[in-house]
Amino acid sequence: MSSTQQQFDVAVIGAGAAGMMCAAVAGQRGRRVVLIDHAAKLAEKIRISGGGRCNFTNVGAGPQNYLSQNPHFCRSALSRYTPQDFIALVKRHRIAFHEKHKGQLFCDDSSEDIIAMLKAECDAGNVAWRMPCAVEAIGKNGELFRIDTAAGEILASSVVIATGGLSIPKIGATDFAYRVARQFDLKLVATNPGLVPLTFDGRHWEPFAELAGLALPVAVETGQKKERGHFLEDLLFTHRGLSGPAILQISSYWKLSTPLTLNLVPELDVAETLIEGKGTLKKNLGNLLAQWLPGRLAEGWLKVNGVDAGARIADMPDKSLRRLGDSLNRWVILPSGSEGYRKAEVTLGGVDTRELSQQTMMATKAPGLHFIGEAVDVTGWLGGYNFQWAWASGVAAGLAV
Repeated sequence: MSSTQQQFDVAVIGAGAAGMMCAAVAGQRGRRVVLIDHAAKLAEKIRISGGGRCNFTNVGAGPQNYLSQNPHFCRSALSRYTPQDFIALVKRHRIAFHEKHKGQLFCDDSSEDIIAMLKAECDAGNVAWRMPCAVEAIGKNGELFRIDTAAGEILASSVVIATGGLSIPKIGATDFAYRVARQFDLKLVATNPGLVPLTFDGRHWEPFAELAGLALPVAVETGQKKERGHFLEDLLFTHRGLSGPAILQISSYWKLSTPLTLNLVPELDVAETLIEGKGTLKKNLGNLLAQWLPGRLAEGWLKVNGVDAGARIADMPDKSLRRLGDSLNRWVILPSGSEGYRKAEVTLGGVDTRELSQQTMMATKAPGLHFIGEAVDVTGWLGGYNFQWAWASGVAAGLAV
């Protein structure tokens, strides 16, 4: 063995959420672990998540909150390392946290608390660090894996790929995991941006662009039967299209050339309310709609639909009121695209889970090679679910290597 060559039991490539979790678990089992990452700054995706407070899990996380071509794959890891297990770890490190809504847990102070916790857990397992350190190639040296890095050659019995997907390239996202999968003849599921704002053709969006910054709760759906997504969340108008939790959630189900259906007043049948209220509701349409919608949206909606905001509902035919009401309860729109990986929080698709063991995350065609976290075709909803997959898949591999 040369002076620049070192041997470990486990080499984890990628020091993000899944990678650090895996390295910590393996190290604390007594395995000799090295954690390698090309970035100069540790766990940047954790750092920027949740507005800098890291939405680190969701108390209700379960298989139903994940998308995959092999939907049952995530069940094993998620059942063996639950949100309550991660919460116990957070409490053990005395990190203050709170539930925002819908089971989403955030740090009270900073996402740096989660990074420091994971670093401390790795240190407790005597994990060796190689960072910043680029991986130039992976091969086999007899029964061992050989990893050629900028800091020399590393030999390891097991290799765990935890380098994530293509989302947010400005913080270092690459296709490294997919290149390694192809090298070892593993199938990939086509990748797409997930949890991403949607955009619309400039000319068609022009009437709504002036509503940028306006937000309201909506119901949104897309797709059919098994692939149908449906969420009740907040919507945000932007200069280029739509964002906010409702759109980020539905974007993972949305396919190009498929419309979205939005209900802008989900708690009310607007058409029936308007028609039934013709004799008792004395307000003009503009003032009436402003009771249910933000004022700017009410005004803009009437303008786009060619209706005079000053018109009294008592003077309008039922047919016109029904058309207006239905347009609010069933606004069907066709996005032209998305903001892409630069704004996507996650990457849909990745290493095909049918190539992996659901107990160990190991590739059946390449014994000793494991894939975890976002690199794998398992994508969670918005709201802490993707971090829970990182922890659970990291633990599954960490216990197996």
